[in-house]
Amino acid sequence: MADLKRAFICGWPVEHSRSPMIHNFWINEYGLQGAYIKYPVSPPDFENFVQNLHDGEFLGGNVTIPHKEAAFKQIKNLDPVAKRLGAVNTIWIEDGEIHAANTDGYGFLANLDQLAPDWDNSDKKQKTVIVLGAGGAARAIIDAVKSRGFTNISIVNRTYSRAKKLADFFGKTTHAHKWEELTNLMLDSALLINTTSLGMEGKSPLEIDLGSLPSNCLVSDIVYVPLKTELLQQAENLGLKTAEGLGMLLHQAVPGFEKWFGVRPEVSDELRSLVVRDLEQSL
Repeated sequence: MADLKRAFICGWPVEHSRSPMIHNFWINEYGLQGAYIKYPVSPPDFENFVQNLHDGEFLGGNVTIPHKEAAFKQIKNLDPVAKRLGAVNTIWIEDGEIHAANTDGYGFLANLDQLAPDWDNSDKKQKTVIVLGAGGAARAIIDAVKSRGFTNISIVNRTYSRAKKLADFFGKTTHAHKWEELTNLMLDSALLINTTSLGMEGKSPLEIDLGSLPSNCLVSDIVYVPLKTELLQQAENLGLKTAEGLGMLLHQAVPGFEKWFGVRPEVSDELRSLVVRDLEQSL
């Protein structure tokens, strides 16, 4: 038992997380002596939790709401993406020091690469990328899309001031728009991404008409409960390519697992089916 390597996901609350299902699947898949557990940590206790990681109980872990920004402020050794975004979701111990990264954008890109391999071809990079929402997920996804060379990103949010603040953060190739501008923006769009919780089970619906999107536009939704949101169903009905949100969750877990356990895992159909079954049972 002393040789058991452990990793965690910490948040407040953390009971809903499916990360243990993903990582423990890989631990079994690769025959490792390890475990990945849920570790609820309240905001007042988070600083001590991070400091105590030096005691060797854990190899590292994931950080989720509401600790992503607190981890950024507390941990000195940050990867370039975490530095840019001001938020952390992955922690590991290296040479006796705590390191941190943000893998949300990586997960988003890897999911699109898997589901729609031509989504970022050169013909599309001058076209509009529409990002619905202006929260932390939007920030990570905009950073990721910009890294692939897209130069015209439009943030659409019901609270315009939040969209403007996020657009200013990224600079001149990123623009803020009011919700009523959405239909016109769609006319020359290569990619439309919902980063809000609208359309999620138990949340308000995302009521937009995709009819003005070009036929080669890709529609992506980071919501994965339900797996096929009304937005994605509408896009399919129009003959558009789609990318559901579960893949982002699965792929963002890959770099952390590799840091902790020394194996780069595969996002397989078997893993995806396992999580899908769990999602269906929870509805």
